[in-house]
Amino acid sequence: MFATSSDDTSTGEASSAPLIGFGIAWALFWILLTTVSVQDQLRQGNPDIWKPLLWEGSSFVVASAIAWTQWQRARHLDPLLARPWRWFGRNLQWLPVVAPAFVFMVFALRHGVYALLGQTYVHEGWGTVLRYESLKFSMFYLLFAAIVFGIRSHAALSNARARVEREQGLSQRAQLLQLTQQIEPHFLFNALNTIASTIHTDPSLADALMTKLAALLRATTDLARQPQTTLDEELRLLEGYAAIMHERFSDRVSVKFEVDPGTRSCRVPTLVLQPLLENAFRHGVERRLQLTTIVVRTARAGGRLQLEVRDDAGVMVAAPVFGVGLSNLQQRLLASYGTRASLTLHALEPAGVAARIELPCEC
Repeated sequence: MFATSSDDTSTGEASSAPLIGFGIAWALFWILLTTVSVQDQLRQGNPDIWKPLLWEGSSFVVASAIAWTQWQRARHLDPLLARPWRWFGRNLQWLPVVAPAFVFMVFALRHGVYALLGQTYVHEGWGTVLRYESLKFSMFYLLFAAIVFGIRSHAALSNARARVEREQGLSQRAQLLQLTQQIEPHFLFNALNTIASTIHTDPSLADALMTKLAALLRATTDLARQPQTTLDEELRLLEGYAAIMHERFSDRVSVKFEVDPGTRSCRVPTLVLQPLLENAFRHGVERRLQLTTIVVRTARAGGRLQLEVRDDAGVMVAAPVFGVGLSNLQQRLLASYGTRASLTLHALEPAGVAARIELPCEC
């Protein structure tokens, strides 16, 4: 009688709640009809309430059987939900057959029960009965077909939304993984350059740096499998990177960490601070011989997490252009938080640059 999905495993699951509601409404509808029929019987002074119970009960049984049969046979019509006229047309094509079948089955049941009770079921001529009952059934058919169309459309829309959300989630995770993997070779290249510069001049130092790099890469590999980590784990990774770089520039750099203890449990994108510290080394420490002080700060203001890496050596042009590392980081922030996160550069006085990240503090 009504159409359902062409794929029971998708829209069928999505529509289970509406179907339960529909089943309850269907039962209540027939209870109401039966109650009205019984009251009419009693109002007419006829105590045989079994008769209206039989009349409405037979209609309920046959109508439910037809509805269930059509429900099972019409699953292939869900692709037509976007074209309602075709959907209804395919459903209504069964009506000239279903309506008279309904009438004959209902009256067959009534005649059978009356005969078992030794009585005769009296009604108008078959021509009149067929016209009247078929018309009444057709009205119900159209009404419930419209209801089921709404249920199927809602289920299909919910399923489509869920599928889009799943696809967006998979796409976002793939994008974040790709961006994280792009960071690793870039970071590895710079770290190996640092170690390479000491191999001939100080082999023991190179060996010590290689040991630290191995530990750092193990941590990086573990974290890269996760789009996010805690700020506490991120700071440990950053301290490992700072230790390697400090071995190379021991007399030219001082790295300080000013960490708000309340921020350590906040979740942040993996490797969110490493590009900022690397940027400070590349554009600050490596370009001058004097001591450069780098400060890593974290703070929490309400539901916002503030991260900052600042140095007193960098020089920022009027319209700074992000390089590979910062551009990559900016894309990751956008993919994870949209407009709720920001990455900005600020010139300091008398010299230096502060790179700041603001994002939601999720613990």
